[in-house]
Amino acid sequence: MAKKALLVGINDYSPAGTGGPDLRGCVNDVRDVATTFSVMGIVPANPASMRILTDARATRANILAGLKWLVTGAKRGDTLVFHYSGHGSQVVDVGGDEPEAAPKKDETICPHDYATAGMLRDDDLRGVIAGLAAGANLDVILDSCHSGTGTRDMAALATMPDEQSVAYRYIEPPLDYGFFLEADPTLPSHGILKPTVNTEGAREAVVVAGLNHVLWAGCREYQTSAEANIGGAFRGVYTYCYCKVLRGAGVGITRARLDAQVSALIRSMGYAQVPQLEGTRASFAERVFT
Repeated sequence: MAKKALLVGINDYSPAGTGGPDLRGCVNDVRDVATTFSVMGIVPANPASMRILTDARATRANILAGLKWLVTGAKRGDTLVFHYSGHGSQVVDVGGDEPEAAPKKDETICPHDYATAGMLRDDDLRGVIAGLAAGANLDVILDSCHSGTGTRDMAALATMPDEQSVAYRYIEPPLDYGFFLEADPTLPSHGILKPTVNTEGAREAVVVAGLNHVLWAGCREYQTSAEANIGGAFRGVYTYCYCKVLRGAGVGITRARLDAQVSALIRSMGYAQVPQLEGTRASFAERVFT
């Protein structure tokens, strides 16, 4: 059975170097995930099994090509993982699947070149994984923001000394979409690979019958994901907690139990973001990455 992972982390947003809406913890996230997966035997650390895209290499085209590599030729029992650390955003869905469908907000992830090549939406990712072979195990881990609520007020925290500062992984959408979001703040959310709408107050684990992947989201669609100085280096809070709990528990832990323990650790560290796990009931009871 094959084991493959695509790991994407973007600190440096276009233009390369200073000047973009840069982050500081995403490349460290990728390093943590790659090391954790390798040491625990989840995915071997070699180019045939693990592809890593960071900063300027994490373009829209390269991420989509990496996802196609990840799922192409997959068979029942294979272990496949897509991890993304970087900015998220929201845009108005102007091309819904049904002509009469009411407008909604599409959550997105932001490649290095999002400003010129565009963001990656639910439809983009779903189009790649739609043909995934039955029985192949795909886990999607997203450590990014999907809501801008309060980010202007919280941005002041990012000017504090490194040991106290917090940054939020959210990019304001371009004006042609952002204007309509501001004009109608009641638009429901259409998640990035998340079928739920307005899940505020929902349980951390949401059963979605027939889902062909498992989604680990670092926060709810109305929240922001934080990165902070943890142990002397900037990291995504969710990815840090995910790797720490996984290393401590081992691969015998179930997805539901891992999710609960990661959420508890984030709360104990004083962060308000609430992770969300989505998949089938059977996938929650399975051991991780099986």
